[in-house]
Amino acid sequence: MNKKLKIIFAGTPQFAVPTFEKIYNASFEIVCVLTQPDRKAGRGMKLMPSQVKNVANKLNLPILQPTSLKDRKVFNTLKDLKADILVVVAYGMIIPEEILDLFGIGCFNVHASLLPKWRGAAPIHRAIENGDSKIGVTIMKVVEKLDAGPMISKSSMNLSAQHTTGDMTDRLAIVGGELMLGVLEDIALENNITFTSQVESEASYANKINKNEAKLDLTDNPEKLIRKIKAFNPYPGIAYTFREKLLKIWNAAQINITKNNKLKAGNMSVIDQKLILILKDGAIELIEVQLEGAKKINAQDFIERYKIKNGEILN
Repeated sequence: MNKKLKIIFAGTPQFAVPTFEKIYNASFEIVCVLTQPDRKAGRGMKLMPSQVKNVANKLNLPILQPTSLKDRKVFNTLKDLKADILVVVAYGMIIPEEILDLFGIGCFNVHASLLPKWRGAAPIHRAIENGDSKIGVTIMKVVEKLDAGPMISKSSMNLSAQHTTGDMTDRLAIVGGELMLGVLEDIALENNITFTSQVESEASYANKINKNEAKLDLTDNPEKLIRKIKAFNPYPGIAYTFREKLLKIWNAAQINITKNNKLKAGNMSVIDQKLILILKDGAIELIEVQLEGAKKINAQDFIERYKIKNGEILN
């Protein structure tokens, strides 16, 4: 490579880790890691570091965890590092323009959608929930407006009805890392980088997942509800009430059943040894579930553990 690039890496969740590791292993100089402050999590609500911080600690890299990027001390610290490039992957904070201007070569982002579709916080969730046929990753230049910068490269793949957000997050994290590494290598070799502006009229937004969305809606048709179950796996999960406890539905399938006037929307029943949930219009077969305070289990184990009889009507 012709140029030893000095990079600041900004990222927080596991999705950012493959890109982080690829950049480090390619021998670029990471002068600092920006990541979100430690958050309380788990049953004990202990302060937990981000996945990116865990990796940075193992690599003995300097770490910054500001609560705000508008703090003057943070700006001065970043300025003093004299880095060439800022690489951003699911960092979780809007980066002010004055910080973006610190980087002579630019600021580049891995975004988990085929921009300009699904700008925003939850692009993978929303693509699956929407029933998109394609999903992908875009490398773009960071601008102050959310996910609106010019694009450098993209990679797409088919999105099947079986894919969950967990599945696609893992896959796209790896693809995103490969794409970003390619961009950095081109810059280091002083190859020309082509930027393509986004078409604003084609933009759509992937709003942050709200926990209120996790409540099962019996008015959803089966296809829509199954897409939502896949989209909300592994977080936050679609919740339903069973024996006065929350039952999370992690996997389900469409099913045709003979109409039974005794069964009403909200009823759950075992029909031909399958765990069925009745909706206002149709029904779904529950494949994998998790009762509050217990582990995930498949439907057959659930039927046996809770001694649900064939034809029994619940809820």
